[in-house]
Amino acid sequence: MFANSLRNRRSRAGMVGAGVLAAGLVLVSGTASGSSSSSDDLPDTISLVGVARDFKRFDRAGGHPDFQQYNTGHIVGLVAEQLDQDGKPVFTGSRGKKVSRQYKDSAGRQINPAMYNPALGDQAGSMSNYSGTTITNANSFSQWYRDVPGVNMSMQVPIVLQRMGDSNTYFFHAHDNSSTSAKEGFFPIDNQLLNDMDPTYHHNYFLTFELDTEFMVEKNAGQVFTFYGDDDVWVFINGRMVIDLGGVHGAVSQSVSIDRLDWLADGERAQLKLFFAERHLTLSNMRVETNLRLRPINVPPTTALYD
Repeated sequence: MFANSLRNRRSRAGMVGAGVLAAGLVLVSGTASGSSSSSDDLPDTISLVGVARDFKRFDRAGGHPDFQQYNTGHIVGLVAEQLDQDGKPVFTGSRGKKVSRQYKDSAGRQINPAMYNPALGDQAGSMSNYSGTTITNANSFSQWYRDVPGVNMSMQVPIVLQRMGDSNTYFFHAHDNSSTSAKEGFFPIDNQLLNDMDPTYHHNYFLTFELDTEFMVEKNAGQVFTFYGDDDVWVFINGRMVIDLGGVHGAVSQSVSIDRLDWLADGERAQLKLFFAERHLTLSNMRVETNLRLRPINVPPTTALYD
C-alpha cells in the first residue's frame, strides 16, 4: 500500500508473523481447542493453514486488472453480505461507499458500518458514495479466491497465532516497519509461485490469502475477533459478513463481538472465513488478534501440489 498508510503500530506482545513465514513456513504444533473463557492450560500457539494465490500486476504480460491499478481508500459494500454456494465472496457490482470516519462500538473498537447499532452504544462514523472503480468486474473478482489456470498459482501457507502472556488472547502479526530500509510485512510467497518479485522492494506482491477455521460459540464470554491490515479484507462467520475492509487502502482495523451475532447459538460450532488481498505496492500489513479458540479445517488442494 501507499506511503500514507498507517505504520509502525506495535503490540505489547511484539512482532511475529513475518519471521515465522520467512523461516520456511514452519508449522508450529500446539493447536488450541476448547473454551476461550479461561486461560488455564492454554497452549502457547494456535496453528492454522490458509491458501495464498499469486497474480501479476495489470500492466505486465498476463496481468490481472485488479492488481496495482486502483488506489481507493477504505470502501465498504463491494461484496455481498453472504457467501455464495462455493463459500466464496460475491462482488455486488457496486462502487460502494468510502469510509471517512470509522464507526465504533461502545468499547471504542472500529466496526463494520453495516453492524452499527446506536442501541448498543455504538458511535456513528461517516461514509459517502464512491464514484471510482475499485474492482474491474464480477469475473475479475471471481478469480481472486479460486485457482484459475493461466491467471494465478496457489499454495498452502501456515500461520501461527501466539498467545499474549498469560492471557487467553492470541495474535498473528506481520507488519511494515518504516524504521527499516527494507519493506517488512505479510509476504508469504516471496520467491515462490509466479515469483514476480518487485525489483525495488524485493517482495512478491499481488496476492490473495484465504483462511478457513472454526470455533465454539460462548455467549456472554466476551469473544472478539479483530483484524488490522491492508488491502481488502472480508471476514464471514457462518457465511455472513462481520468485517468489511474493502478497497486499496492503508492499514485499518475492524472488530466483531460474537455476542452481537444473534444468528449464533451458545455452544454452537461456528465457521470463520477470512479473505485478504494485497493489491498495491508498497506495504502489506496483517494482524489478527482474538480470544476465539480457532481450530483448523481441511485445506483444499492447491496448484503448487501439482508442480
